[in-house]
Amino acid sequence: MRKPALGVAALATLAITATACGGGQSAAPSAAPATSTGAGTPAGQGGGKLVIWADPNRVKALKPFTDQFGTENGVTVEVKEISKDNQTTFLTASQQGSGPDIMIGAHDWIGNLVQNGAIDPVNLTEQQKAAFSEIALRAVTFGGQVYGAPYAVENIALIRNTDLAPDAPATVEDLIAKGTELKKAGKVKEVLCLPVGQKGDAFHSYPIFASGGGALFGATSTGDPDPKKVLVGSPESVKAFEKLKALGEKGEAALKTSITNENYIPSFASKKCAFLVSGPWAMGEVKKAGFGYDITPVPAFKDGEPATPFVGVQTFFVAAKGKNKTLAQEFVANYVTNKDVAKALYEADPRPPALTAALTEVQAADPDAGKFMAAGKDGFPMPAIPEMAAIWEPFGIAEAAVVKGGDAAKAAEAAQKAVDGSLKN
Repeated sequence: MRKPALGVAALATLAITATACGGGQSAAPSAAPATSTGAGTPAGQGGGKLVIWADPNRVKALKPFTDQFGTENGVTVEVKEISKDNQTTFLTASQQGSGPDIMIGAHDWIGNLVQNGAIDPVNLTEQQKAAFSEIALRAVTFGGQVYGAPYAVENIALIRNTDLAPDAPATVEDLIAKGTELKKAGKVKEVLCLPVGQKGDAFHSYPIFASGGGALFGATSTGDPDPKKVLVGSPESVKAFEKLKALGEKGEAALKTSITNENYIPSFASKKCAFLVSGPWAMGEVKKAGFGYDITPVPAFKDGEPATPFVGVQTFFVAAKGKNKTLAQEFVANYVTNKDVAKALYEADPRPPALTAALTEVQAADPDAGKFMAAGKDGFPMPAIPEMAAIWEPFGIAEAAVVKGGDAAKAAEAAQKAVDGSLKN
């Protein structure tokens, strides 16, 4: 992985929440968790109530585990479904004193939540920390403290229909050539299924943008993204936008605003394209389609930079203003971190587990998990600094503009001004 100037690592604040919430049926834990040995005060004192907020899919997945935890500890556990603007809803409730004890969300919320005093560090032992994959632990570490218990890791990859495209493309150019060949032969309707939409989608296009040399931020001396050094309008980023334009509607027609988060996975599943750029949340629909498939890294341009994907980590947070923080710490530090619970969560919602031991066992039964992890091995956690919010809309507007055939330099310059203005640079 090339060392940043970090690119659109900024962007996924809401994208992960919106696009990476795959479904799945609830599954009972395969075994009762072992006796807690980690940090935190034992919760089995009896009495009390634990309130957890989660999106609709995770409510279903969590129910068996929370019921079991409540029974074992003599407490009531309520899992409440939050289906819209989860981060904002949590922050508002926290400030009003009406929030939950535990919130589930993406790791890139951390900077904003910490800045607003909404979450506490999680009391993990060194042994517990070592049990997670390095990238998962790095994702939930902010200002030198661990602010969540990661349970799933996710990144995008290239998923291809092997009945139509038996060989993995080595480069972007190879991918476009094969997709174009299939389209001309009438075997597919689209060269590539990668969502752009009318407002852009930097999360999915970022590996291609990064391979083209683009970046959003420079780096501090410690390698963290520097919001005082916005690079979206840099000459290198202009060249990357030009490459997106060449792949766009007036070029190769591989990137199109008509391909959206609503239709890109169904289009692949119905064989309208041979190549899909997506994540583990797509696999339920892909498997139901019934054709051969494989998962490989998103390719880079020939002689380009690496096509580095974002890595998102789904996380359990302990609310700073929760009414039962001791019980919340027990659940997050000593229950969520159990291998059997991690495996069962995977079975309910198939995203590679953050716990290494769980991932090892999952990979043995499901090679897809290992393939996604391999595709993301050179990725990086989406930075959690609060300034990320300033990037999302301007970059998306620039991306959509060039995909439609707009001037890359002008689009990049407008995005640069918008971000600098928002950050008061």
